[in-house]
Amino acid sequence: MQINDYFLRSCYPWSLRALISGKPTVGWVMDLSEQNYRHLMRLAPDMRKLQGTYLSRLDGTMDLYLEVLEQTPYTSLLHLTYYFAHETGQLPDPDATIRIYHDSQQAEVLTLKQSSLPLNRGFIRPALVQKWKVGLFLSKWLSYCVHQGHCFRPEHTHVSSNKEPLTPA
Repeated sequence: MQINDYFLRSCYPWSLRALISGKPTVGWVMDLSEQNYRHLMRLAPDMRKLQGTYLSRLDGTMDLYLEVLEQTPYTSLLHLTYYFAHETGQLPDPDATIRIYHDSQQAEVLTLKQSSLPLNRGFIRPALVQKWKVGLFLSKWLSYCVHQGHCFRPEHTHVSSNKEPLTPA
């Protein structure tokens, strides 16, 4: 399914205006899920081989953490975050749980906690609008991570699989 011309003219590259006021369609949400899948496959080309927790560390960037929570024949369940130093310990932000559907090549945001944009504040939004907003946020974040050069491969830094927050260096 192709994104229509109106969408390309009004929302791409996706702006804060589109993020806050966009009126998505089911097709747009599906396209966005496919785009997020492609971004994730660039971040972790060998996704199906990954198990446990990984760290992508690049000079001049925040360390990016990926935890593979579950692998099944058709899906992967991921936790993706940065950890910021905070007076109470390590603060994950943004902090996303993502289900990847390998057979349909889509990525769905299951949970997203972040403090930079007003995605979940105010009134309760209809499910389609909420999926659109968190999907857009994930798309921008993943694109940024890919642009910085982050990548997760089985041979990369594998971090202990304990559930304690990881301390960035």
